[in-house]
Amino acid sequence: MNQQIRTSVETGQGAAPRLTPSDLLDPRYAAFLATVSHLRARLHRYCARMTGSALDGEDVMQDALFEAYRKIELLDDAKALPPWLFRIAHNRCIDLIRGRRARMRAEAGHASDDIVLPAEPAGQGVGHAIERLVVHLPPKERACVLLKDVFDHSLEEIAELVGSTSGGVKSALSRGRAKLAALPAQPVAAPADDPELTRLLERYVELFNVRDWDGVRALTSADARLRVSDCYNGLLSRSPYFVEYERSELPWRLRPGVVEGEQVLVVDRQYGEAWRPAYLVRVHATSGVIDRIADYYACPWILEMVSADEG
Repeated sequence: MNQQIRTSVETGQGAAPRLTPSDLLDPRYAAFLATVSHLRARLHRYCARMTGSALDGEDVMQDALFEAYRKIELLDDAKALPPWLFRIAHNRCIDLIRGRRARMRAEAGHASDDIVLPAEPAGQGVGHAIERLVVHLPPKERACVLLKDVFDHSLEEIAELVGSTSGGVKSALSRGRAKLAALPAQPVAAPADDPELTRLLERYVELFNVRDWDGVRALTSADARLRVSDCYNGLLSRSPYFVEYERSELPWRLRPGVVEGEQVLVVDRQYGEAWRPAYLVRVHATSGVIDRIADYYACPWILEMVSADEG
């Protein structure tokens, strides 16, 4: 195992996790995260653009980082860490994309030969908009355009990551750039119309803001799962999640919001007289009962990306 990774992981250095029950992620994992911290915003950006969602991108990145941590013994060279992480994250993104049947049907349409190619396809330097539009490309073209035109990887690096050749990457780049240039203006995503979820989230927010934790728990299933990035992944019932909010030193409030067309919860923090969005919480419900919560308090890059896209 690479000596830099070994030292960081085995000494347990790094930010202490906020939660302390069983199911807490291994403290050595926190040390690993500290070691790769300089890559995380960049890795999230790639995952978010591949999956088409800043929140899905964070979930995929977290899974990729944990997979890398479990396999760290396979890495012998510190210089190989960035491409290795990108390769793991890329494979996770592809798995997620393949699991979305509706998305795959949409991509099949974009992958057809019916698109009229412009005389001069878009190339490198097309700007920030390219990141938002690549979701309309098939996975391979999406990855090649992102890695070349956004992350400036070499053809050889991209070929190794996507399992292709330099010639194959060139062809995918040409097709992807042409399709992007031919795309019409994309409308802003409208919030999903789910009145039942809307009512549930409003009730959750109401109870959460008055610190009625028994009432909040009554909205969740007995086996509800909780994921707090970098800290915890397990049963909500086994975590001090609500206690942590009760103990928070900074004033906070919860409110419903919409991000990338998805209903979410926004945690605002008070700074002086001003309330500012601090991070997001994702709530999933089945049959009117909350069965999964993902809290992204440790992921400032998500709001930064969302704000940049809306700007």
